[in-house]
Amino acid sequence: MKRRIITTGDGSKTIQIEDWDEQYHSKHGAVQEAYHVFIEHGLRLFQKESIGILEIGFGTGLNAFITLLEGPRQQLVIDYVGVEAFPVSMEEVGQLDYCTQLGAEDKEDIFLKMHSAPWEESISLTSGFSLLKQKKDFKEIEQRNLFNLIYFDAFGARVQPELWTEDIFLKMYHALKKGGVLVTYAAKGSVRRAMQSVGFAVERLPGPPGKREMLRAIKPENC
Repeated sequence: MKRRIITTGDGSKTIQIEDWDEQYHSKHGAVQEAYHVFIEHGLRLFQKESIGILEIGFGTGLNAFITLLEGPRQQLVIDYVGVEAFPVSMEEVGQLDYCTQLGAEDKEDIFLKMHSAPWEESISLTSGFSLLKQKKDFKEIEQRNLFNLIYFDAFGARVQPELWTEDIFLKMYHALKKGGVLVTYAAKGSVRRAMQSVGFAVERLPGPPGKREMLRAIKPENC
């Protein structure tokens, strides 16, 4: 499918899949969306601890890189697992220029290493951040009681409805520890109901620019 780099509303870039009219991040602002959904309503729930994060849709690496930058501010030690079936190319990575957008030019080598690192091998990127990339379909995820936080950043249900089903969210539920949290930019009623049907307690939250709402799901402590 034809892909191109586009500039989003906040000046940051993302990849657009033209055949689907779908982007890896919000066209209203890639960096704004990442901070609002995954950092403000996900990562910032945790302070001064070691946590495991699972990202569904590693994609451009933006969410992982911002998490690496934010972790020290919250005194977190992070084990990060990014699942991606179709990795972006290093040429695309170079064009995204996220380090400049985030004022992190001194960490460009780390951002590039995120993408060039081998798959299925855990590597230490900083003293407080390790990364394991897994190249596989989301339906193949079988981890249990391992993660504190899930970034659910798959392509939208309009183009890939099979990624927003009860079966997928049951896998997410099993992958989380008790009290674990899943955050996503999505807010469709069918997505919320699928989450609730597998046992999540789900709340609607204000969405990032361009979206009225988003969802946060919590695995109960007493499950």
